[in-house]
Amino acid sequence: MLNQREEFEEPPGRQRPPHPWEDVPSEQWNDWRWQLTHRLSTAEELARVIRLTPEEEAGLSVPGHFRVEVTPYFASLMDPDDPHCPIRRQVIPTGRELLAGAGEARDSLAEDAHSPVPGLVHRYPDRVLMLVTTQCASYCRFCTRSRLVGDAHAQFGPAQYEQQLAYIAATPQIRDVLISGGDPLTLSQRVLEQLLQRLRAISHVEVIRIGTRVPVFLPQRITEDLVTMLRRYHPLWMNIHFNHPREITPEVQTALARLADAGIPLGSQTVLLAGINDCPNVMKALLHELVKNRVRPYYLYQCDLVAGAGHFRTPVSKGIEIMEALRGHTSGFAIPTYVIDAPEGGGKVPILPSYLLSMSDSRVVVRNYEGFVSTYVQPTEYHAHDARTCAYCQAHSDEGQQEGVAALLAGRRPHIVPEGWRALHEKAGIPVMAPVRLPAMEAAFASQGGAERER
Repeated sequence: MLNQREEFEEPPGRQRPPHPWEDVPSEQWNDWRWQLTHRLSTAEELARVIRLTPEEEAGLSVPGHFRVEVTPYFASLMDPDDPHCPIRRQVIPTGRELLAGAGEARDSLAEDAHSPVPGLVHRYPDRVLMLVTTQCASYCRFCTRSRLVGDAHAQFGPAQYEQQLAYIAATPQIRDVLISGGDPLTLSQRVLEQLLQRLRAISHVEVIRIGTRVPVFLPQRITEDLVTMLRRYHPLWMNIHFNHPREITPEVQTALARLADAGIPLGSQTVLLAGINDCPNVMKALLHELVKNRVRPYYLYQCDLVAGAGHFRTPVSKGIEIMEALRGHTSGFAIPTYVIDAPEGGGKVPILPSYLLSMSDSRVVVRNYEGFVSTYVQPTEYHAHDARTCAYCQAHSDEGQQEGVAALLAGRRPHIVPEGWRALHEKAGIPVMAPVRLPAMEAAFASQGGAERER
């Protein structure tokens, strides 16, 4: 028999609006447009929801600093009395944002240096990042693109879209386009669909991805109408930014179910944040909630060296500790890849505990998560794959110097020479040996332009 509370409790995700919005009709509270137009941005507005600390008041009183906007829905998840609340710390500024940290930069990933046209970042050979808006539903205080997002004067629009689409259409090696920003799900549905239509019309674009935090900040935006539109543009993938298990509310679960039911593969990207999720048990709880809701953990990011976010950064050793607590202690598909997005545009570098202990021609010594050390015996006869008769190898497109270490292993390049290395050694009077070419490389080098490629 139901107790009195259970008998009269409303369905999950459909409760009456919380304080101080209890007088707002449910229809408005559940309308994503109402949520966007009633975001909280000032100390006076936020003081109606939380008891601001002097440090938070200091962060909110700086004119012209990184924009503050919090949807009423996300604000309702904050603990009004706890300044260490993991929801609150992500969106409420403090005076520590004004402190410059070592190594921090305005554009820490050098995205602007890899932008052939405004708003398009071409860092990897076969994929691009397409920035379509500078607006977000709410603004994370550790945002990598704080130099752009929230700035109405830095908005992307039709003129930039045309340049971006023209570049993609003229670059046949691009097979994967990530639409991001800002948050593309804050765009009008009409504009978003036009972009998807244009991208899907480019024959060499195989996969379209959307990077978003709207399902976390504004789950009301994931309407049946939006999802019906999105499913017309498969293969379409979506990466959602989750940082803490408290973010996965009944409303968010409903939004995720709609997306997953539409056949959209969902991934999660998490930033490792001091005092928020830098705990193996918090991280494991988040990952388990994600997979329960059909979201595959994708990346765990070391916090970027973005200006003003130094107080969120953890030592890399904390990330390794968390990874040690995950491998073997939960399902393999629930474990993200821990990465550092290398400064100056170096790209994502996986950082893992060392499971390979040693190796010889005949044996490999490995250890498992428990510390159990074992030996894998190498094969005594191995007939290697023959690239000369492999249709896939013959069709492999040249990525030039971006192919990196893979080209060394495949025999397509003899070495990778740091910029200025030859000039430095020649200036010092040290004899510089001529490049050594293996016979198997001759044909490849002839087709790549030989000495010009080596430079």
